[in-house]
Amino acid sequence: MDLRNIAIIAHVDHGKTTLVDEMLKQSGSFRENQAVAERAMDSNDLERERGITILAKATSVEWKGIRMNIVDTPGHADFGGEVERILSMVDGVVLLVDAAEGPMPQTKFVTSKALALGLRPIVVLNKVDKGDAEPDRALDECFDLFANLGATDDQLDFPSMYASGRSGWADMELDGPRKDLSALMDLIVEHVPAPAQVADRGKPFSMLATTLGADPFIGRLLTGRVETGTLKVGETVKALSLDGTKVEQFRATKILAARGLTQEPIDVAEAGDIVSLAGMTKATVADTLCSVDVSDALPAQPIDPPTITVTFGINDSPLAGKDGKKVQSRVIRDRLMKEAESNVAIKISDTPGGDAFEVAGRGELQMGVLIENMRREGFELSISRPQVLFQEIDGVRHEPIEEVTVDVDDEYSGVVIEKLTGVRKGEMTEMKPAGAGKTRIIAHVPSRGLIGYHGEFLTDTRGTGVLNRVFHEWAPHKGTIPGRRAGVLISMESGVSVAYAIFNLEDRGKFFIGAQEAVYQGMIIGEHSRENDLEVNPLKGKKLTNVRASGTDEAVRLTTPVRMSLEEAIAYIDNDELVEVTPNAIRMRKRHLDPHERKRASRAA
Repeated sequence: MDLRNIAIIAHVDHGKTTLVDEMLKQSGSFRENQAVAERAMDSNDLERERGITILAKATSVEWKGIRMNIVDTPGHADFGGEVERILSMVDGVVLLVDAAEGPMPQTKFVTSKALALGLRPIVVLNKVDKGDAEPDRALDECFDLFANLGATDDQLDFPSMYASGRSGWADMELDGPRKDLSALMDLIVEHVPAPAQVADRGKPFSMLATTLGADPFIGRLLTGRVETGTLKVGETVKALSLDGTKVEQFRATKILAARGLTQEPIDVAEAGDIVSLAGMTKATVADTLCSVDVSDALPAQPIDPPTITVTFGINDSPLAGKDGKKVQSRVIRDRLMKEAESNVAIKISDTPGGDAFEVAGRGELQMGVLIENMRREGFELSISRPQVLFQEIDGVRHEPIEEVTVDVDDEYSGVVIEKLTGVRKGEMTEMKPAGAGKTRIIAHVPSRGLIGYHGEFLTDTRGTGVLNRVFHEWAPHKGTIPGRRAGVLISMESGVSVAYAIFNLEDRGKFFIGAQEAVYQGMIIGEHSRENDLEVNPLKGKKLTNVRASGTDEAVRLTTPVRMSLEEAIAYIDNDELVEVTPNAIRMRKRHLDPHERKRASRAA
């Protein structure tokens, strides 16, 4: 059967996964009466909750006798390690762009990788049926983006389509029939070349592993595109590392290929197809799986280096071990090593003490997703504030700079520019009206300055602003950037918080806890209204007497406490503070507790 391998790339929330849903439906991959979840490709719980794609996933559809292997890629740059590997498996890309927003930072990030590999894109302007859509402007911006990224003349001569993924149609003309996606499917077949590897089916088998998975019944699974030759179930193959060293030799116990939303076993894997192999125990991502008589490893795509690091440690607070079952450093280390094996954008290293681990990655969201997955698995952790990684280039200290794109109401543009360029040492490169009373601001800001800024940004813009960021370059160190301005309220006692005490302390700042919550000495329970930290007693009850006076015993009414999400808490803390993460709670505390105080606090709590 003829093959086409394509990846669908887009910015977060521009409609990739919804479009793939419609392609699956219209190609007959589902039965008429089959119940299919919305955004069926987002199979992970976190992906469904957050509405973002985190893991790249392959599916396939049949169209007029041709099989299309479609890879749904993450849109967020924090998960770019997935995208960089995936693009080496495909022969073409469909670039999906929101007709109202135009190309966004993540679009630029992934497109630059695709163009560098020589892939010829198809541009699909999505959501053209929305009221604020400007498809012509978005198309012009796509052309300018490709030109700025150094696209060849062949790549600049890209076909474009107008579509509505949710309504399930795509047409070459804006005023087309708007019936179905057949025009898009036909364009993919016509524009994307068949895999060049098909001509190499007579050579010995070789395949580059690009993603790692696991099945509870058949074990470790490595997915990739077969580069040369064919492989039958039961044949013996070996795994080579990047430098050609033999990792292991094993028998291919199962060969799986994507058919719709399921992985189905096949008897023979042929050059050009995307398949998953089972049977290995050690082989991992970027290894070459090949016949026993092959001696050279396939080249792997270089991966961008991590830009931030976070320390994962054991939870040693007085409330440790009350929620989670996995609390030992050994168990945490094993879980992190397993994550680093499948996620090439993450690097793990031990700290000198041995009970904490430095995890280097792309950004706060990537770290937040890893921590969220671990807490759902029953882990308890203490997490430090993210630190930016520096590089020495020609003897000069360099730091990562990010390109920040902000869409904000005109009235709030001043405060955003002041915060980005003044306080955070950024440089504004572009400012233009974005229509509908909004301004688009593009600035290059040090990564250090953006840690913890998103919450402040939402406050400054009354929740109406949209901020996107992507790694831009390494640049000489910009000097000191001030951290959090406000101090914190710290509990000076251990026990259960009392409403009367919190009520009387409310003029000191805003609280992160309510009444009847477990607290301990050193725990951060609120934000001080001034710049210094303040120790307070949230356990102090009302002194009772026999004397009663009318009007003095009204019920205490507390202001609703601020509840921080995991990412907000990690970005909020200072260098001498930690986030305590358990399956049921997210708390913040000062870093050091005296051992005797910890024992006393544990008894009280």
